[in-house]
Amino acid sequence: MSFLGVEASLTGRRWVGPGVDAERSAELLVQRTGLPQAVCQVLARRGVAPEEAAGFLAPALRDLLPDPRSLQDMEKAAARFLAAVGQRQRIAIFADYDVDGGSSAALLLTWLRQMGHGATLYVPDRIDEGYGPNDEAMAALAAAHDLIVCVDCGTLSHGPVAAAAGADVVILDHHLGGETLPDALAVVNPNRQDEDGTLAHLCAAAVVFLMLVEVGRQLRDTGRKGPDLMAMLDLVALATVADVAPLIGVNRAFVRQGLKVMARRDRVGLAALVDVARMDTAPTAYHLGFLLGPRINAGGRIGQADLGARLLASDDPHEVAALAERLETLNTERRDVEAAVRAAALAQAEARGFDAPLVWASGPGWHPGVVGIVASRLKEASNRPSIVIGIEDGIGKGSGRSVSGIDLGAPIQRLAAEGLLIKGGGHKMAAGLTVAEDKLDLAMTRLGELLAKQGAHLAGPSDLTVSGLLMPGAASVELAEQIEEAGPFGAAAPAPRYVFADMQIHFAKRVGESHLKITFGDGIGARMDAICFGAYDTPLGAALEAHGGARFHLSGRLDINSWRGRQTVQLRLEDAARA
Repeated sequence: MSFLGVEASLTGRRWVGPGVDAERSAELLVQRTGLPQAVCQVLARRGVAPEEAAGFLAPALRDLLPDPRSLQDMEKAAARFLAAVGQRQRIAIFADYDVDGGSSAALLLTWLRQMGHGATLYVPDRIDEGYGPNDEAMAALAAAHDLIVCVDCGTLSHGPVAAAAGADVVILDHHLGGETLPDALAVVNPNRQDEDGTLAHLCAAAVVFLMLVEVGRQLRDTGRKGPDLMAMLDLVALATVADVAPLIGVNRAFVRQGLKVMARRDRVGLAALVDVARMDTAPTAYHLGFLLGPRINAGGRIGQADLGARLLASDDPHEVAALAERLETLNTERRDVEAAVRAAALAQAEARGFDAPLVWASGPGWHPGVVGIVASRLKEASNRPSIVIGIEDGIGKGSGRSVSGIDLGAPIQRLAAEGLLIKGGGHKMAAGLTVAEDKLDLAMTRLGELLAKQGAHLAGPSDLTVSGLLMPGAASVELAEQIEEAGPFGAAAPAPRYVFADMQIHFAKRVGESHLKITFGDGIGARMDAICFGAYDTPLGAALEAHGGARFHLSGRLDINSWRGRQTVQLRLEDAARA
């Protein structure tokens, strides 16, 4: 049964409220723990028992951190890394160009700098070189270095690893592994096919962190001490959220502790980025995913690929100030490029139809740096796995995003094995591919067949899960802070979403190109502000702006808005329905 009878909201979704069992569990938690109702609702939805509540709300890294040696090749990788430092050997770090790759590289560079050792950073150009190691770059690095550490890439790079003759290669990655591994000295990856999957939710930066934990253990065994790893958790938190890793298990502890580290502003690069992003509150997972992450990614998407990693690793205030400003400029440019590609891709995909198991679009000259973001928009619009491909000189480079329950990475790897793709790989929820233009239609048809076997064509519009009703008078900064204590919120751990029923809109104004700001009230005095990002990319914006006095049910998440030192609660509006 739908919540408040909403079967089709303004965005076409059915609203689904908490079940009877969840409500009973929440009540039991209130009685047994004395915690606020809103917090207990979050705990109940996560399946947390009363006796587990304290540990869930204060996740301790010492209790949740896995033994690094549970991952294959870990001891070997740490020993080789430590030997390179001890023998003053030349180290190169080959990193992916996204936030996870940049954070992973920055972890190693920071650790090495504190040990008095330098390293060469190499980040491939997204357009000229593409994702991951390539033969030419690896051969050149091998000629000038003794050890190459590949972070957030390399698991499928058999040829490039073989090209690194004369140097040892260590791979620290989390992307889905193939049936065979490259001939590297060590491949540490929780998503190797011969791993049990227990740590499959880790991002690459978390894998790098675990290696540094193992390095520290080996240092202590010889009576030496390494750098403070807890002070580096800001990087692990940033990568975990930005790479959309599920916030479960140790990932929750990484993010909770990392946010505390970030709030101290010790890392000058992140502090500079926070300032250009005009963040004036303590960082949350939302800030990492939607404010900081896109700016760090901007360098790899449409600018110089290594800007993000350099910003995160540098300890020079003057250098990071310039890098942060450059990334801010690139992020603005990225939005413009993305908007143009998004409009074209949505029109093409809608013409093809949203009912197939795969929604896809391609176009000449579409910038490879924004196709992943646009694929996310297609996925949100269609509730289907989505692929967006930019074509240049007969070669298509694309990125895909999937929906819950549908594995996209494995079918794309299968297409590569079948010869329909030049290369491809990724995770269940995100993947990348390179395809010859003359095989594009055939490859997408085959991918759609494989996704149909998983039931990708059966899903209707996605349901909107809500936690319950709330009145404007009950929404407060204190309540929002209480809810945040049950976080962090993100992938696999959504923040509670409340419904404000039968509301009157007093004010509505378009903000920027596609956002909407409104003030609404219950008709008996209490009023509240709301912001709806991207409202005009859906029917929401136009309907609420031209409300004509109609009343609406409004759904979204509580947020704290800071302005000139004053904090107020606001609704981050996600959906609405006519009352």
